[in-house]
Amino acid sequence: MSEQSKNFILESETQWETVGEGVIRQILGYDGQIMTVKVQFEAGAEGYAHKHSHVQTTYVASGVFLFKVGEETHTVKAGDGLYMEPNVEHGVVCLEAGILIDTFSPLREDFLKK
Repeated sequence: MSEQSKNFILESETQWETVGEGVIRQILGYDGQIMTVKVQFEAGAEGYAHKHSHVQTTYVASGVFLFKVGEETHTVKAGDGLYMEPNVEHGVVCLEAGILIDTFSPLREDFLKK
C-alpha cells in the first residue's frame, strides 16, 4: 500500500472521530505497515469486545481502564501497556476518563474509510 500520513500530525489540526458513546479517536500516523491512533474515553465508556487480524499494542497515557484480552482481565492505569495477538478477542471499560495510544500492524484500513 502506498498511502501514508503526513510526517507531522498536529493535534490541533487533526479531526476527532466519534467511534462510540463517550469514545473519540484521532489517527496520528500510518503507512501500509503500521498505524498509531489516540483514543479518548469518558468514564463508563466501553470499547466493546471484538477481534481483528492486526497485532495491537496499547499504551495507557492517562486514566484507568478494565481490559479483557482473551481470558485475562486486568485493571491498567497511566504508564501501563498491553499486547494483543491477532484474532484474540479484547475489550475495555473506562473506569476513570483517559487516553489510550493504540498501535496496529499492519495498518487498519477500515479506520481510513469514510
